[in-house]
Amino acid sequence: MTSSIKELRFDGENGRDEFRREQVAEKVINLLTSEVDVSPMVVDGDWGTGKTEFCQKLIHKFKSEHHDYQLLYVDAFQADHADDPLMTILAAMSGLLPEGDKKAGFLKKAIPVARYGFKTVFKAGVSHILKENADDIADGLEKHLQDSANKVIDASVAAVLQDHEKAKQNLNALQSTLAELAKDSPIIIFIDELDRCRPDFAVQMLEVIKHTFDVENVKFVLVTNTKQLRAAINHSYGPLVDAQRYLDKFLKFNFKLPSEIGGSNGYSENRELASVKHFANLLSSSAVLSETELSNTGWAYFGFVSHLIRVNQLSLREVETFTRHLEIYHSLSQGLKANTIWGYQFLRLFGVFVFCFKHDVYDDIQSGCTDAEVIALLFGVTKLPDYEASLSRDHAMTIGVLLTQRSALKVERFTLTDKDIQECWKADFDRYFGHGTPGDVWQPIKKVFSVLSLAS
Repeated sequence: MTSSIKELRFDGENGRDEFRREQVAEKVINLLTSEVDVSPMVVDGDWGTGKTEFCQKLIHKFKSEHHDYQLLYVDAFQADHADDPLMTILAAMSGLLPEGDKKAGFLKKAIPVARYGFKTVFKAGVSHILKENADDIADGLEKHLQDSANKVIDASVAAVLQDHEKAKQNLNALQSTLAELAKDSPIIIFIDELDRCRPDFAVQMLEVIKHTFDVENVKFVLVTNTKQLRAAINHSYGPLVDAQRYLDKFLKFNFKLPSEIGGSNGYSENRELASVKHFANLLSSSAVLSETELSNTGWAYFGFVSHLIRVNQLSLREVETFTRHLEIYHSLSQGLKANTIWGYQFLRLFGVFVFCFKHDVYDDIQSGCTDAEVIALLFGVTKLPDYEASLSRDHAMTIGVLLTQRSALKVERFTLTDKDIQECWKADFDRYFGHGTPGDVWQPIKKVFSVLSLAS
């Protein structure tokens, strides 16, 4: 099935390119319109890194600059339920043709190939044989039948194997038709969300692209997470299969969307993490959080949250989740209002973060069994800093040290032995809380949990 795409653009009246990815799109378009063999190309990235939005903006830019190309967008996850990657792509391609003789001719060539694919995968149950080249099938057929002599063989298996030559002729006819369709107007098919599909569907999609659509002027761009594709391959063929080498047979070029935004020269100067930039944008557009000091990106609270985002490598989607929960918390409690004592504000922000993403830490806090080493990792604290370097410590580091020292387990690495330095740290902590550090620093965090759990 071909999916409609949103009206997302890099430029124009409603366009936006806050992560400066249009220059990446320009390079992708240059490659796809060049003579370099880059298909299938993969736009790689973890879940929530903005791959789909980038893809849709890329397609709009491509269309506006190259009118002689035919572009298709397929949401593989929406098609997953149909259990037939071949039919998914053929249906998308048929949509390029107007009703009439040309479309009828295309369907006439496509249907026998689709029918053969259906029998192979769903009736025969021997798709692992048919993934080999035709010569390999012929060479291995006798051995396969001999090895399978003691098994019950579905009659449809024999029928498919006997009709293999006919199916090969049908495939050749379809490929010739596709080549003619793309001769003057190259076809580029963008397949999105492949990493969200069932493992068998994702693997079949790769194999269909390679064995059926290896046609001149027909190119594919897969928008996916190759880590998930490798997992799908191992799920389908077993853990002993080298999933990366398997992928290398199918994919020609792979690149990751950058996680950082370049400076004014587009390279290294003043680089900024895309997820932190996204957080700033979300705050500026949030009616709920605009009344808090979080919205001031030059203020301590924004820096504290940015530190958590950076250390824990939150994706763009996770940043959206975090911001939404901050809005929920503030709407229910007014707990992030201006002029709140710093220390309590930092603890509340940390509480929202834990509630969103760290369910095991949530349970530890609730039960009073916090692990100092686990808490330290959330703040990027690898050891107790020298107090002499206190001027270079930021707020997140100080709160992180406070919470590690107040944890129940594995506190040895963060325990102070020098009483003078211990007093200096205590004075630092006290400054964050006005009238002194609370005896139970976990209580403000538990209150956040209570608000977000909608407890009475």
